[in-house]
Amino acid sequence: MPQSLSNIPIHIIWSTKDRQPFIKPEIETELFRYMASIFREYESPAPVINGTENHVHILSILSRKITVAKLVEMVKKGSSKWIKTKGVDYQNFYWQSGYAALGIGQSNIEGLKRYIANQKEHHRKRTFQEEYIAFLKKYNIEYDERYVWD
Repeated sequence: MPQSLSNIPIHIIWSTKDRQPFIKPEIETELFRYMASIFREYESPAPVINGTENHVHILSILSRKITVAKLVEMVKKGSSKWIKTKGVDYQNFYWQSGYAALGIGQSNIEGLKRYIANQKEHHRKRTFQEEYIAFLKKYNIEYDERYVWD
């Protein structure tokens, strides 16, 4: 087969370091657009990015040319450098070191888009920590809670 093709949708989640409330309403739209531009640069478009003041959810279609780890590294690195240029309020901005990357079936994409779009509503009832642990359990991901939040 001469052509290599893929369509690998993934749900990626990560927070700010120590879940600090850095993602303010006045910066989030611009931040999410900037992050989307980095995803496009690595041929892994992110049609939906949203979150709250302390974390983000992303739907990305992973390129066959990059690993999840490298993609996340480049988006975190680029967006962290970018946000620090936005003023003194952001000079201590950092992303947490870890992340979750969850495989999404084609039939679940529309539901995930709605879920990501409604992040602020979801978090009126559930904290990021509760949500994150629930996703890890739902996807049968083994974890050690001593290290989840570092």
